[in-house]
Amino acid sequence: MATLQAARALILGLSDDLAKSWGLNRAIFYAAAKRGFKEKPIAAPPRSWERIERRPVEETRDAYFLGDEMAYKATQGERTYFTIGGELQTEEGFTAQIESRFGDGFRQAWEEALRIVRSFERRVLLSQKAFYEEVYRPRRDELAAKWTEMAALGSG
Repeated sequence: MATLQAARALILGLSDDLAKSWGLNRAIFYAAAKRGFKEKPIAAPPRSWERIERRPVEETRDAYFLGDEMAYKATQGERTYFTIGGELQTEEGFTAQIESRFGDGFRQAWEEALRIVRSFERRVLLSQKAFYEEVYRPRRDELAAKWTEMAALGSG
């Protein structure tokens, strides 16, 4: 999830470091959602498709919108990162928690994630539900197996 979400964020215009922060943030968010939140997350104020298409990436004082999806943000020095549960998701966190799992195979997995994401219409990438249902869910098992094997070969 983190790698595809980071690729999605990069394609939609976030910088490399912020895209990796987004990817890690969304992976943590969806893992928590799968387990069931202790507290109900605050719903993002809805944005119309007209507004989303006009401003696919929108930043407010405390939040960032990527399409119709919202994540909280915080700054560390002059850098902006996404945050969940009071923890910043940094590019170093992405490297430690995601890239390191691939060993030497991360670059290949990253390029594949970018190819996959680029093959979808922008409207799919701007929709949380469409991204999950059309991009992530149909590929998760295949990519997990493929990237796990790639990681085993890359680190061995």
